[in-house]
Amino acid sequence: MKNNKKIFIQLFLLVSLVTFNPATAQPPAVDEQRFVSIGGIEQWITIRGEDKNNPVVLFIHGGPGSVMSPYAQAIFGEWEKDFVLVNWDQRGAGKTFGRNAPADVNEEYWIENPMTLDQMINDGIELTRYLLDYLDKEKIILTGTSWGSILGAKMALAHPELYHAYLGHAQFVSFSENLEFAYDQVTKLARKAEDSSSVKQLASIGRPPYKDARKVGQLLRIVKYYESQHAAPAPDAWWIPASAYDNEEDTNNRFNGDDYSFLYFAGHEKLGIQPMASETDFRKDGLVFEIPVYFIQGEYDVLSAREINKPYFDKISAPEKEYYLLPDAGHGFNPSVVDKLYQVLKERFVY
Repeated sequence: MKNNKKIFIQLFLLVSLVTFNPATAQPPAVDEQRFVSIGGIEQWITIRGEDKNNPVVLFIHGGPGSVMSPYAQAIFGEWEKDFVLVNWDQRGAGKTFGRNAPADVNEEYWIENPMTLDQMINDGIELTRYLLDYLDKEKIILTGTSWGSILGAKMALAHPELYHAYLGHAQFVSFSENLEFAYDQVTKLARKAEDSSSVKQLASIGRPPYKDARKVGQLLRIVKYYESQHAAPAPDAWWIPASAYDNEEDTNNRFNGDDYSFLYFAGHEKLGIQPMASETDFRKDGLVFEIPVYFIQGEYDVLSAREINKPYFDKISAPEKEYYLLPDAGHGFNPSVVDKLYQVLKERFVY
């Protein structure tokens, strides 16, 4: 009898150890980087999170060639305890560009391999459906920045059933009007600052619209300079590529992909390239969202200025909407922008 009791106690202790073993209680983490077949080509994604069961956030980067995958952990790494983060190198950008472009990229390649907004919207929707299936989710959260705010809003409007909410940072409304406003605004700022060099360059390129991508680039450099005079900068450490991306091949792919993508974003008549987003105007076809919408806006953002996107936001119909104006931010990411995005997400999707 004593032996039987002893055996029972030993079995109880063994079962208890197995049941309460901390190793077995750890949530299922995810840390994956790979190419997936999207839109008929292989496209690069990363998926990271401390618990695969957490809500999924899909980032739609700007540029359109400005990939975030090399910098995502430095900027958004803290989020991984609450969310599963997905970064995607869009068609024509970063590792996706490198996987599909020849070693020698020239004007002939640019012309013979066009990109369109519709094509990229379809890519984003296909990727979303892949993530829903792979991560066993009913919906994911969508956030877009700059160019990504055009692509992200289009995705959210086209297929709201796939998303919990849309977060737009540096939200474009009408690319053409945004560019015209930016030109007028920096012209005033340059004159006020007696910045004769910028005033001369602005006069030389003239007011948009442009038929030459180089003129768009010249304008954006001046815009960036004047935003930087007021907005708090991002830490330098954010823009050091992660070690897996810190090599000559990936650096070249980011550089060449950025040029290729920008041509189709800005347009270049000499090469027969039309700007992808020139006809976009969300005031005409983007006033009704079937999901919550949140805008995070820098007060000193000249390119996607509050003077244009706040009146648009006020007209939006959505189940819930909120507009956040950050007093120390411009067009790009900085700590205030990242903190506000995280705050908005945690308040609504972490329980």
